[in-house]
Amino acid sequence: MEILWLGLAYVLGMVVKQLKLPPLIGYLIAGVVLSAFGVSDENGMLHTIGHYGVIFLLFTVGLHLRIKNIIRPEVFGAGTIHLVISAGIFLVIAMAFGFSAIEGLIIGILLGFSSTVLAAKTLEARGELNAFHARVSIGILIVQDLVAITVLALTGGGIPSVWSFGLLLLPLLRPLLFKLLTSSGHEDLQLLYGLLLAMGGAALFEVLGLSSELGALVAGALLSGTHESDELSEKLWGLKEAFLVGFFLEVGLAGLPNMNDLLFAGALFAVLPIKAVLFFFLLILFKLRSRNSFMVTLTLTSFSEFTLIAGMVAASSGFIPESTIIVFALLIAVSYTVNAPLSAKSNSLWKRFEHKLIPLERNVKHPGQQVVSLGGAEYLVVGMGQAGSSAYDYLKEREYRVTGMDSDPAQIEYNLGKKRRVVYGDAQDAELWENIDLSSVKAIMLAMPYADTKIQATKMLRENKFTEDIYALTMRDEEHQALKEAGANAVCLPLIQAGRKLAEISISDEVDGSMSLNFEMNSFE
Repeated sequence: MEILWLGLAYVLGMVVKQLKLPPLIGYLIAGVVLSAFGVSDENGMLHTIGHYGVIFLLFTVGLHLRIKNIIRPEVFGAGTIHLVISAGIFLVIAMAFGFSAIEGLIIGILLGFSSTVLAAKTLEARGELNAFHARVSIGILIVQDLVAITVLALTGGGIPSVWSFGLLLLPLLRPLLFKLLTSSGHEDLQLLYGLLLAMGGAALFEVLGLSSELGALVAGALLSGTHESDELSEKLWGLKEAFLVGFFLEVGLAGLPNMNDLLFAGALFAVLPIKAVLFFFLLILFKLRSRNSFMVTLTLTSFSEFTLIAGMVAASSGFIPESTIIVFALLIAVSYTVNAPLSAKSNSLWKRFEHKLIPLERNVKHPGQQVVSLGGAEYLVVGMGQAGSSAYDYLKEREYRVTGMDSDPAQIEYNLGKKRRVVYGDAQDAELWENIDLSSVKAIMLAMPYADTKIQATKMLRENKFTEDIYALTMRDEEHQALKEAGANAVCLPLIQAGRKLAEISISDEVDGSMSLNFEMNSFE
């Protein structure tokens, strides 16, 4: 039976993926199909697998929890106000369909959330996870996640043990937990440590009469704020996704909605555009630029997997009807279907509407304001990771005037600590290249990790009449050709050159011992 579940989930997930939609829509459909054929989760295996998926999801959310990213006005203010207003709208609709005030309030709050999984995947695919609008989006999502955890805790049933107050001492374990994480290395022990901590935190809270989901979140938060925690999160990502397949299959097994459920879902879905408009104007109110507000709005205009997670807990405890979960699943599937293609085309959509949206900006200093002057720099290095900082140091050692640029505040702070001149800039923002003074720049080096980002930046630079050299660091031949077509006039191919150099060394009689490899530029001409 298990192979049937997995096989159908894989096939329908693959079909949905070919339509450029999130595979989890296929998993939900697979559950519905299985339900239609009378299949049920009699032994509770899917429930157990799905529960672990939720535990791992909340643990990874905790790993990314940064208090300083939440307390910013545009994050906490806009996120909270939006949740209150949208929850109020959904409450009115729910009560119009016969739900009680308490049921309607829970439904309203749950539907106010946006999808963390969809947002993270979309931002990662576009190479924008470190951009300002991405940080605002993730911050708002974390605020919503914390509210979701509160709902889980309040509707999970049970009375907390008197010993639960001892959990306030957990932060004292933070140094020990960090030391164990570092000592675990970077391979399988690190992953095992993460699983142990996630499941241990969940079990501890459950024993003390609190939500196991809350325990997983707290366990992740105890490790947040380090490079190792980000690395652990990446390792857990795939495992968490695999376990969540069980969760979405279980939801799908609830079956198809009846006519009243369809009408209810239709009325709720009609609010989604209102959620989008509300996000945009709230962010404008909190001084964001129109482009950042537009990008955050596109990222967050969906319903959330947390709606299902918290909804199932509330339904199992009798706070909302079981049939509501079918409505939630339908809403999430349809909103993902609408949002995924729009988010993938966010930059082209912005270009289409920018002339109408830019006048709506407030005439104030905006958070995430882009740099307009490079202080007479002759060379600009965009992307100050390992490659970018090496290029910067090479030019600086030869006394050239060079400036670095990055969209990641942590990366900027690190490089400033190394006495490098680095400014904030989002290379995919057309307004950056429209407004920045590049008159003294002789060459720009693009050292960002994502090919699409480099191609997009190259195109925008050429569109804004930058005629000097653009060099881009790339690893693959297909990127080489795409960058050439975009307007880059030279490109590095480190892996190809490294292989050739290695072969050259192996047949040379002149090399004794180890040596460093020096690469030359591969010109397009």
